Amino acid sequence: MTTPAPAAAAGRRRVALKVDCDTFLGTRAGLPNLLRALAKRRIRATFFFTLGPDRSGRAIVRIFTRRGFLRKMIRSRALSLYGPRTALYGTLLPAPMIGRRLASLIRSVGEAGHEVGVHGWDHVRWHDRLDRMSDTQIRADYGRAHDVFARIFGRRAHASAAPGWHATSASLAVQESFGLRYASDTRGATPFFPAAGGRRFRTIQLPTTLPTWDETYNAPDVPNDDALIARYRAAIAGTEVHSIHTEGEGTVLFPLFERQLDAWLADGVTFVTLDEIAGEWLAAPERVPVRRIVRGVLPGRAGEITASVPA
Repeated sequence: MTTPAPAAAAGRRRVALKVDCDTFLGTRAGLPNLLRALAKRRIRATFFFTLGPDRSGRAIVRIFTRRGFLRKMIRSRALSLYGPRTALYGTLLPAPMIGRRLASLIRSVGEAGHEVGVHGWDHVRWHDRLDRMSDTQIRADYGRAHDVFARIFGRRAHASAAPGWHATSASLAVQESFGLRYASDTRGATPFFPAAGGRRFRTIQLPTTLPTWDETYNAPDVPNDDALIARYRAAIAGTEVHSIHTEGEGTVLFPLFERQLDAWLADGVTFVTLDEIAGEWLAAPERVPVRRIVRGVLPGRAGEITASVPA
């Protein structure tokens, strides 16, 4: 059962756009498009930045380690979304340092009035190896990302979102030490305080509630662009968190994403930031449920994500 929404949100159809910036080329090419589209429609979004090396080429091993990964890559047109150079970064090509090389572009997102936070340091490493990383390695990666964020924006981040929705009791413990206002590391239906490893954490989780486009694009039940738009128009029942990617919605799928925004606006959907949602729930923390994090699978996604169940 979904926890009732705060009174401030009751009965309202709202979307919080969570923009994940995963790769060097995706960030460089996708951010300007998305900023232009959002400014035109006076929409504020929440952007999370990968700030370390882009080693996307190393993700090729998922073909052998994750069932359905290759099928998903073909269905979602991944090569056209990410580009051939991205597929070689960290292997045949050096891994570009995203935060260092794109600092001014990343800073412009905050200057445009959007909310900004940390996505990670090495996206592929966290996504594929978190379960095998030591506490020291997790803290080092997490700390590096936050340090670069502070150099770019002149302040510490108040929010983060884990690559690939991958979180563990160890990563939550490291995250807790940074004193964040909220995190968005999970998939699910309602905000919650996470419990893991016999510990209850104080940093509220704001899960992604809608399926992502790379999970639904060209799926059997979504045969064309019109069907995709219709699906997401019908999906807005209350306050939803929708994760998009600079590599997809910001580049090859950008015209279609603009259609999606206009369809939602035509339906009377309004837009909020994740920080606004966090503020509504934290105004009455006793109403926020405690839920235990678990690993799970989702239709259209290869590999596992972090979700939650009642504690």
